[in-house]
Amino acid sequence: MENFWENEFVQTAGNYSVVILCLVLFLAIFELVTKYRNWEEIKKGNLAVAMATGGKIFGIANIFRHSISHNDTIITTIGWGVFGFVLLLIGYFIYEFLTPKFRIDEEIENDNRAVGFISLVISVGLSYVIGAGIS
Repeated sequence: MENFWENEFVQTAGNYSVVILCLVLFLAIFELVTKYRNWEEIKKGNLAVAMATGGKIFGIANIFRHSISHNDTIITTIGWGVFGFVLLLIGYFIYEFLTPKFRIDEEIENDNRAVGFISLVISVGLSYVIGAGIS
């Protein structure tokens, strides 16, 4: 049975499953902290929300990519992934704080694609910085 858990296919499937579960959980947390409903807005065709949400998905996946590459156990991988997510979430709040002339959530909800695009780039960019710290 020990060889089973050391099999690369089993480890890949395990990492994949854990990351999918964490991704769903972390997107639910992002849904709680934003004033708009991601999936309802995306269903309506709100491209700004789609870009911001896509950036969050990419950012979380990129953080876990680094976490998987540099950790031996699934528990350690999850721990670093959660830590990276918290840093990404803090980055979201800093972004909101640094734009006092308008509310990020309101602009994204109103389909301001420029703000949605910047949100995407910030999430992706921060995920690379966070990933480098994990490495």
